[in-house]
Amino acid sequence: MALVKEKPFVFTRTNEYLDMKAKVHDRLIEVLDLTLIDSLDQASLRRQIRELTEEILSEDQFNMPLNAEERERFYQEIQDEVTGLGPIEPFMHDPTVSDILVNGYRQVYVERDGKLYPTEVRFRDDEHLRKVIDRIVSRVGRRIDEFCPMVDARLPDGSRVNAVIPPIAVDGPSLSIRRFAADPLELEDLINLKTLIPEIGELLQGIVKARLNVLISGGTGSGKTTLLNVLSRFIPEDERIITIEDAAELQLKQEHVVRLETRPANIEGKGEITTRDLVRNSLRMRPERIIVGEVRGAEVLDMLQAMNTGHDGSLTTIHANSPRDALIRVETLVSMSGIAIPHEAVRRYISSALNVIIQMARLVDGSRKLISLQEITGMEGNIITMQEIFSFEQTGVDKNGKVKGRFRMSGVIPRFVDRFKARGIPFLYDVFGCPKVVEI
Repeated sequence: MALVKEKPFVFTRTNEYLDMKAKVHDRLIEVLDLTLIDSLDQASLRRQIRELTEEILSEDQFNMPLNAEERERFYQEIQDEVTGLGPIEPFMHDPTVSDILVNGYRQVYVERDGKLYPTEVRFRDDEHLRKVIDRIVSRVGRRIDEFCPMVDARLPDGSRVNAVIPPIAVDGPSLSIRRFAADPLELEDLINLKTLIPEIGELLQGIVKARLNVLISGGTGSGKTTLLNVLSRFIPEDERIITIEDAAELQLKQEHVVRLETRPANIEGKGEITTRDLVRNSLRMRPERIIVGEVRGAEVLDMLQAMNTGHDGSLTTIHANSPRDALIRVETLVSMSGIAIPHEAVRRYISSALNVIIQMARLVDGSRKLISLQEITGMEGNIITMQEIFSFEQTGVDKNGKVKGRFRMSGVIPRFVDRFKARGIPFLYDVFGCPKVVEI
């Protein structure tokens, strides 16, 4: 009788493997002292989990033919199940990953360098993914259930999380994580990444120090929040800053900062704190700078009022595809406030409140670029007028698929140069005072 060679165990995330891991995890929860999770530090807890997992794997029912490397990875995945975000936990420690997108339990994508890539990672089933989502939202006092099937939250490292579950998620729970580096990008990093050039960086410093009101416009993932963080670095240390966000993700380095965060309604539909509520409240907190993570509703009216009543130097972002579209969207959002204001009056209010619009974009190679900086100069008739100080023009792509283009200085001297002079801030007349092109 011929001997049949036993098929070796293949370390892949098959259903059989995931089921076995689930059984080991359930057994671990039975024997693990759950009070340790809060009482031990992370390293000690992971060590305790590993020791218990080794004991469990020695039991006959959990005997799996794993080599040393496979066994080590199995231990790590069990530790991630208990202390982290399960299968996607390794991506949370990968500095090259900027987004983690879970499209149901079978499909996980990650973004690296502005490009999306599929992964082999998967969850066991919808219930497994749902447990990870519940773990995330419970840590920040949020909830997600059939009555409130979508939620915005944040992780301890500042990463932004959005989750949706049935009935609105037709194919099962979905999870999106926008990661932020523990050490946020600085101006020098944006210059090295060719998001902008040094001359523009120096102009941006002057704009913040001169206390101009700035609106950063761009699409999703275009780098608006990153630029907002960079601009915040130039606010003097002795100024009081109030930040207002849906999910706190700004990473300001100044000491005199008060961070405010919105709150959804509770299960009875009460207790909601909106961005507009926080903007109004911030005006009573003696702010010198107000930074709103993003305006997307009626709060834009209160933000404009703040800019028009002595709280200059305020910063915010908005979703729009061009500076002109950004102004149209601001006007539209003002109409959502419920106050009947004539369109011409709204436009004059906007033109007197905002000084500068910065347009960000994500290009075809995944890179982010500061593609336009425009100064609001006033009104002509009932139209808000702007003049472009500089722009970026894409000219093509190289053999590696990287965008080629040029930064173009228009040669226009902005009106805010008087604000620079009044505060003793130098202005690069030789750069911005005449047309100039910088190829990249």
